[in-house]
Amino acid sequence: MNAKKKGLGRGLSALLSNHEDNAELLTPEAAEKMPTGVAAIPIDKIETNPFQPRTEFDSEALEELAESIRALGIIQPISVRKMDDGSFQLISGERRFRASKMAGLSEIPAYVRTANDQGMLEMAIVENIQRENLNAIEVALSFKRLADECNLTQEKLSERVAKKRSTITNYLRLLKLPVEIQLGIQKNIISMGHARALINLPTEAKQLKIFNKIIEEGLSVRAVEDLVRKLSENKTKTTGNKTPGDDKHPYESLVVKLVDFFRTNVEIKEGKKGDGKITLSYSSPEDLNRILKLIEK
Repeated sequence: MNAKKKGLGRGLSALLSNHEDNAELLTPEAAEKMPTGVAAIPIDKIETNPFQPRTEFDSEALEELAESIRALGIIQPISVRKMDDGSFQLISGERRFRASKMAGLSEIPAYVRTANDQGMLEMAIVENIQRENLNAIEVALSFKRLADECNLTQEKLSERVAKKRSTITNYLRLLKLPVEIQLGIQKNIISMGHARALINLPTEAKQLKIFNKIIEEGLSVRAVEDLVRKLSENKTKTTGNKTPGDDKHPYESLVVKLVDFFRTNVEIKEGKKGDGKITLSYSSPEDLNRILKLIEK
């Protein structure tokens, strides 16, 4: 059991411990029959996908992810396909897979799929999402898996799960938060309302600072929203983005729409001659590819 815990990490341990019927990792064979179940797969039995379009990974970003895995474990399992020879092939999660190897894990949590089970996978994940006792991070992970593995746009995903696109966007944005905050949501230390307010802060350092303030002072969601709003207003004043005499940025509603669509921080700066620029932030090469795909649609 100790080896399994070392491979699993505290992140997924916290996630699984929320449910009595899913407190233990499944065997790969059992996970293959139950698409929402997670198995511990030996890292040396997993091969990368030869059709993976990305061939280069930022070594510094991978080391940062490896450090996070060493400290906090893995929250989001990778997805693998079982091969005829008993080995496994990556479907998604190569960054997590590479970083886990760097972190020295012997096992990694994974969803196990067969080659032609997309219909069953969709039904199983949708059924899982309907469970009332899932926390917000579990719902977000289910949405992301459904989108990634079944190649669904947010619009199609909205149709599949019968939820508004804005609702799905709000859940998916939670996965952009630092791991510490995601664990805080899982353990009911903070609510989804707190988390949605924290997402609007521009850096992880600021998000973690306010997260700790919530815990120390027991701040309500409204208090956090007010605090984040004041921080944003102060930034607007110092950067000169606020038009004299206006109470809010003239492009505020547009920024909100862009943030919801791209699921990342967006900044609009006006020039002196009516020109300007729109800046989209990304956290990794993988995140950049995701944004570029949205632009290309």
